Amino acid sequence: MRKGLVTITKAWVLAITILVVAVTSGALAGAVSDSLWDHVPPRNHIRTNPLANRPDSVSAGALLYREYCQQCHMPDAQGDGKKRPPLRSEHIRTASDGDIEWFLRQGDLRHGMPSWSGLPEAQRWQIVAYLKSLQ
Repeated sequence: MRKGLVTITKAWVLAITILVVAVTSGALAGAVSDSLWDHVPPRNHIRTNPLANRPDSVSAGALLYREYCQQCHMPDAQGDGKKRPPLRSEHIRTASDGDIEWFLRQGDLRHGMPSWSGLPEAQRWQIVAYLKSLQ
């Protein structure tokens, strides 16, 4: 009976070890590949800026940027090199218009980004047009 108990115990230890390694590997892989844009629902990712071709969108977006975004992301949109990220970046350049508008609407309070859902949708799209123009 003792031998059977040892075999069962070894099996449990092996199973638990495999489970811990699998969970840890998955968590680490998720942390490494976890992109801000990974959270954007597909229906939002494919959205295009309805104001993209309007000549006044970029200038209106620049005014809104100065009012709402410049305080954290700086006048040159380069951020502060610490907690406030640059907006002239590959991250923004490769994001879809819908990704950026979704993020403006949702925010990310854990990282200090407020939700701008209180802004009218058209103004969020103007900010998107301005940010894209910086790239």
